[in-house]
Amino acid sequence: MRLLLTIAFLIACHLPGASGADVRESGFLNRTVAVAGAEYRYQVYVPAQEGLAGPLPVILALHGGGEYGRDGVAQTRVGLGPAIRSHPERFPALVVFPQVPPDGTPGFQGLGGRIALAALDKTLAEYAADKSRVYLTGLSMGGNGAWSLALQDPDRFAAALVVCGFVGEFTGRQSGIRYPAIVSDAADPYREVARRLAGLPVWIFHGDADPVVSVEESRRMATALKATGADVRYTELAGVGHDAWTPAYERADAIAWLLEHRRR
Repeated sequence: MRLLLTIAFLIACHLPGASGADVRESGFLNRTVAVAGAEYRYQVYVPAQEGLAGPLPVILALHGGGEYGRDGVAQTRVGLGPAIRSHPERFPALVVFPQVPPDGTPGFQGLGGRIALAALDKTLAEYAADKSRVYLTGLSMGGNGAWSLALQDPDRFAAALVVCGFVGEFTGRQSGIRYPAIVSDAADPYREVARRLAGLPVWIFHGDADPVVSVEESRRMATALKATGADVRYTELAGVGHDAWTPAYERADAIAWLLEHRRR
């Protein structure tokens, strides 16, 4: 009997919640999601449990054109991933890092968008996350994806941080992939995107020396959003080229701004 009680005690000590709180693995974790019968790898960053209570907010982070792939890891090495590794205290949130497969489709406007939303939904369910605090961010091609996914469901996200993204038609310089304008049937796609996203708080970053995605893309979006009375901030980085994401994600105030919003 004593042996049985000892075994039962040891098992209980290793059950989730045995110490009064759920035991949660933390760090950058490998995950897969099924879309249209195929499996795709992605990663979820889970913050250390200490000091955190209640459902966690979620950030959906969309990578740029240089991180297409199937390894499920490359997308965490540029942009938000390095910022999290350098300053984990700034990110008391789950962060979902989907990856677009190299199939020639237009990033998160195509199959990548379905993968991203499926990974987000799976994370929300797996961690019982706070659905009123779901955020969207993306860089370059992922910035285009952020505008695109926000348009699909404007009420899904509490706020967005878009870095050197684009709304108009664009062709990748290295990949040759053609990205159609997000709104192709409007005379002014920037004005139409702004009209449909007027209720979404947005902070836009772009380098004024960007040789890849013209800074005019973000200038026009910021101007169009301001015209609607939207809650929009625009930060133009003097002398910065395409890598606007490093200084943008290094800003503690930008991350704090993102996480302070809650969907109404």
